[in-house]
Amino acid sequence: MAGQPIESLMKTAMENIKEMVNVNTVVGDPVESPDGTVIIPVSRVSCGFAAGGGEFGSRARDGENGVQEQAPLFGGGSGGGVSVKPVGFLVVGNGQIRLLPVDCNAVVDRMIDVAPQIISQIQSVLDRHNTRRAGAAAAPAAAAAVAPTPGAGV
Repeated sequence: MAGQPIESLMKTAMENIKEMVNVNTVVGDPVESPDGTVIIPVSRVSCGFAAGGGEFGSRARDGENGVQEQAPLFGGGSGGGVSVKPVGFLVVGNGQIRLLPVDCNAVVDRMIDVAPQIISQIQSVLDRHNTRRAGAAAAPAAAAAVAPTPGAGV
């Protein structure tokens, strides 16, 4: 037999899925805004594929040289599906790269995104506080060293 009919079904379905799903489906084409910021869409792609078939019974057909052959009957099918769900947007600009998510967990993601900035601000406040405290502790000692001692030098 030249080839199984199921092979043809699977090949056709896989070629069609290959045409639909490529890297540009997951990471989209970048878009540049007038201020120079580049926005890149990011998606989640899921695909599924199934094929099946079977041979049953047979029927007579004329073969080469007029000889009757028994040809099996075939029934089958294939199907596939693709799901594309947007995940977010990569925003590149102002010297930083950020992921802006599309889903409802944006608050948590934003908190994680700004956590380093918050920690840096807290650290600078603590450093200023420690510097002031050290300066305040040094001032009385310096004043005591400069103040004249009663009864000395008169």
